[in-house]
Amino acid sequence: MLRTSFIREYKKKVFIGLNKRFFTKTDLLNEVLILDEKKKKLQIKLEHLLSKSKNLDKFYKINSVELKLKKEIKYLRYKLVDIFEKLSEKLLQIPNIPDECVKIGKSKEDNELIYQYGDFPTLSESSLPHWNLEKKFRIFDFETGTKISQKGFPIYLGQGALLQRGLIKYFLDKNTESGYFEYELPYLVNEISVRSTGQLPDKEVQMYHIPMDDLYLIPTGEVPLMNIFRNKILEKKQLPIKAATYTPCFRREAGSYGNLVRGLNRIHQFHKVEIIQITEPKKSNYAFEEMKEHLLILLRSLELPFRVLRLCGGNMGITASITYDFEIYSAVQHRWVEVSSLSNCTDYQSTRLQLRYRTDEGKKTLCHTLNGSAFALPRVLAALMENNQKKEYITLPKELIPYTDFEVIKK
Repeated sequence: MLRTSFIREYKKKVFIGLNKRFFTKTDLLNEVLILDEKKKKLQIKLEHLLSKSKNLDKFYKINSVELKLKKEIKYLRYKLVDIFEKLSEKLLQIPNIPDECVKIGKSKEDNELIYQYGDFPTLSESSLPHWNLEKKFRIFDFETGTKISQKGFPIYLGQGALLQRGLIKYFLDKNTESGYFEYELPYLVNEISVRSTGQLPDKEVQMYHIPMDDLYLIPTGEVPLMNIFRNKILEKKQLPIKAATYTPCFRREAGSYGNLVRGLNRIHQFHKVEIIQITEPKKSNYAFEEMKEHLLILLRSLELPFRVLRLCGGNMGITASITYDFEIYSAVQHRWVEVSSLSNCTDYQSTRLQLRYRTDEGKKTLCHTLNGSAFALPRVLAALMENNQKKEYITLPKELIPYTDFEVIKK
């Protein structure tokens, strides 16, 4: 979240940034500053009373003056807790400030194309979307998944399951070869973990919550991966931290309907490989470009047409200062589908995480955090099948063959 000191010092810059997002609750800025001023005054008064209390003669019995003092101290502490809670609640609603290069805009139509690669494949008129390939090649099963659970929980079969397992290992291997340290993490996390990374309160409706245990099924591997470093003070020599994980992810995807979310396009449980970096502030832009280049190499190896978009202000997540979306093209569905989102969150997320590092001068300073998918599997798997389908089989890109032990998917 934004710091009150930053809002106070750069109020005009914050207002302009929020305007890029079409954020309408700008009154929150004044409310935050008013509460912060009240907090400071109460803290000064409390410190004065605590000092006064310490200076009372310890040898005298408790008298009415001291009792009154203790009562007032207790009341001030209560008021401070109340103000801290109100201040935090308002700060959590204010999104990060977009980078200067981010365009003002409301929706995906305002996103900027910054890179495109590959030719669209030429397919026969009889080519099928992946949801019609399921029975022809027995690679996944939507119907049985619905019977076992509900719609949005597919089953992967035979070569479909092997291909998914191969993709997971391939992406993890490529990430670790590039210096990302691999973690195996919990899939259930506590409330502070989802709040610290920005999922609460922003995406509460999308997450699965288990009330009895007060735990959340993770919507992305970023949540447990970043929370490894919550409340840490790192040494400068430890930076940058580069980490990767594979996890299943769980999202309700409330309000999603129609052909655009059919089949594997949007499901409630899916597999994803995630990468993060934690850096010094002055090096996060370099890390962001480094991560982008890493994802470009991975996507080229899949031999699929893809493009990279820089999201406009109104299309970015609450924690991001800048976001690139990576989309692959489905020649059957005739549309682009997102497979990765790469974001630089600057110090917005680390403020919630209380993630800092010690500078050469010994000063404790907030880190910058970055995250990206490398990659979300369902749409990658769907595009591989759709774009590479023949009448009797589906071909695979050569880089994946060592990970699957087969070159084609057959009937």
